[in-house]
Amino acid sequence: MPTLEDLKGYMERATGLKRPGKRKAVDLARARKPVTVRFKDDGLIPNHPRWPLILYRNAVAFDEGLDAAAVIEDLFEANGWGDSWRDGIYDYVHYHSRIHEVLGIARGKGRVRFGGNKGKIFTLKAGDIAVLPAGTGHQCLSAGDEFLVIGAYPPTGTYDECTSVEDRQRALKAIPKVSVPRKDPVYGAGGPLSKLWKKAK
Repeated sequence: MPTLEDLKGYMERATGLKRPGKRKAVDLARARKPVTVRFKDDGLIPNHPRWPLILYRNAVAFDEGLDAAAVIEDLFEANGWGDSWRDGIYDYVHYHSRIHEVLGIARGKGRVRFGGNKGKIFTLKAGDIAVLPAGTGHQCLSAGDEFLVIGAYPPTGTYDECTSVEDRQRALKAIPKVSVPRKDPVYGAGGPLSKLWKKAK
């Protein structure tokens, strides 16, 4: 069943109201130095064997006349990351073994743990964007009712959701095979992602 935010997104796409469009969305990205964190396999959550989580703090300038969720969606789409959704982050630890994911905070604030139960907790606020390589555990520990996240995926890969020990063996084989995206979801082809996520030699 679509949420109110989903319906709002559909309406904005149909009418163009409150949406910046891809060109303007790119101009709303602020230059930010990436924060990177590598997580080890904790026995349940594999995390990525080589690539770090990338976090851009306050990376989007929101315009009063535009819907913040639409700004983030258009920015991700301008850089080739699609299949976007509007929601929160699940309150149980999970990861994706066959695709990378980007999470952009459109509204509110939430405490999110990345890397599994032995990972690291971040308070994410509106304008923050986290880029998760395949295998990265993530879980929302707490958030206000207004917390709104935009998720999206690069054009290559297949969505899956892994939560259990039974998922591990297949996931350990799949994660290293997920290719480096052609573009950073925030900064495009020249963004930090291509330097931080190098192909295996």
